[in-house]
Amino acid sequence: MSSEVPQQPTEAEIKALQEQLKNVRVEAVVLESAMQILNVAIMRAGMMPGMEGERDLNQVRVGIEGVRALLPLVELITAPEDARQFKDALSQLQLVYVQAAEQAQAGEPDAGPAPGAPRPAGPGAGGPAPGTGSAPQPPQQQPRRPEGPGGGRLWIPGQ
Repeated sequence: MSSEVPQQPTEAEIKALQEQLKNVRVEAVVLESAMQILNVAIMRAGMMPGMEGERDLNQVRVGIEGVRALLPLVELITAPEDARQFKDALSQLQLVYVQAAEQAQAGEPDAGPAPGAPRPAGPGAGGPAPGTGSAPQPPQQQPRRPEGPGGGRLWIPGQ
């Protein structure tokens, strides 16, 4: 373990960050948040090749609820066809979730934790600590839209 104390940002760094934040639109943050939540939930549902063993239905359920909560704002700030793509991707995710939850209840293998199963407690045990997050990804790094349930690709609107 290192006993290094993280350096506090300098006043110049704080000012530079404030200048950058002046250009950020809340609408962009809402859309980025909805996309990131949806993409992480798609990964946690095992819908991407190689991620099947990472299935965590509790995380999928939280992701579904998070996107559902943001959906009215997404509909307000995006074109109707983009909002429809969000809804379609969410519907696909919900279908996969229901199917996986049914498998888990039937005791079938590779179903991941069952909905409502106890989650580990504490920081780093199943997700970020409350109030933490990551900066939105630049648009060129956004994943792609899944093509049907379990399509194996991540999703962004308009693609």
